[in-house]
Amino acid sequence: MSEPVIDCRSLWKIFGAGEHRALEAARDRGAGKQDIFERFGCVIGVADVSFSVPAGEIFCVMGLSGSGKSTLVRHLNRLIEPTAGEVYISGRDVNRLGPAELRKLRSKEVGMVFQNMALLPHRTVIDNVALSMELDGMPRKERHRLAAEKLELVELGGWDDRYPDELSGGMKQRVGLARAMAADPDILLMDEPFSALDPLIRRQLQDQFLELAKVVKKTTVFITHDLDEAIRLGDRIAIMKDGRIVQIGTPEDIVTAPADDYVADFVAGISRLALVTAAKVMKPLETERALTQQEIDAAPKVSPDDLLDELVTIACETDRPIVVVDGAAAIGIITKRTLLQGIQGVNET
Repeated sequence: MSEPVIDCRSLWKIFGAGEHRALEAARDRGAGKQDIFERFGCVIGVADVSFSVPAGEIFCVMGLSGSGKSTLVRHLNRLIEPTAGEVYISGRDVNRLGPAELRKLRSKEVGMVFQNMALLPHRTVIDNVALSMELDGMPRKERHRLAAEKLELVELGGWDDRYPDELSGGMKQRVGLARAMAADPDILLMDEPFSALDPLIRRQLQDQFLELAKVVKKTTVFITHDLDEAIRLGDRIAIMKDGRIVQIGTPEDIVTAPADDYVADFVAGISRLALVTAAKVMKPLETERALTQQEIDAAPKVSPDDLLDELVTIACETDRPIVVVDGAAAIGIITKRTLLQGIQGVNET
């Protein structure tokens, strides 16, 4: 297995003058968040967080306000110094980088997109995108060429000479994304970039981000408080509470097998149709009754990865059970009953 691009190991961040005494109480004696606050006047921001992200993955970190998700992401490029733990980027310990190496990491290897883009109002769109290249001393013609390429990627070609006050909120977010990609970083850190936008604009930008992700294939850590957004964008999701990660899994894992009541409450209203696969709801062939080969041959076939939404369409057009096949082999059966149970989240295997 290849080395992960991002590797976070037992990370802690405790805010307050007594952080190291508070860390000892929390890590070694199991003191909780409220206890730490009352005894030491300290706040636990991140508590013993470990995860890794392979190349090209969109890893969503989801949680309510105060859960620690934005604090966590700022450790990945060391905007925040940890109280304890390690963060490795492409095999290098970020906490051991000197000032020059850290500047290079932030300017060349890790791009960051914030909720507030903070575009410079006196600079044109193209000069906002090209800012980091200008600070690196790149000639104007070359940096404008590269910035224009990034603006094309986010569908803002032709807006080069406009100023930020001429742009909509969604357009400003796209300029911010283009600016983050200007140095062609391997990693993107995105801290609730769409959360302040209207729902329609937000969904459009999600669509555009997914299309862009297929092209640029950046390793991405995406912070959000919206589970629908996390499910839509993430290859995997980490759910945080009180500074800790309570579950990491694919969207299907999170929805079908929540780790505890906290996660279950989050996913209770999520539609399963575009998430859950045939493999999750199928039963062994022998569970209903033995099917003859003739019945298996006549039944509609689906693959283990086909979604419930597709199965519903098939089930509406036949009274036969649906047979799940892997290659040429029949491996399971889905009846209307098991399909309905799968939609409800009942008796899944």
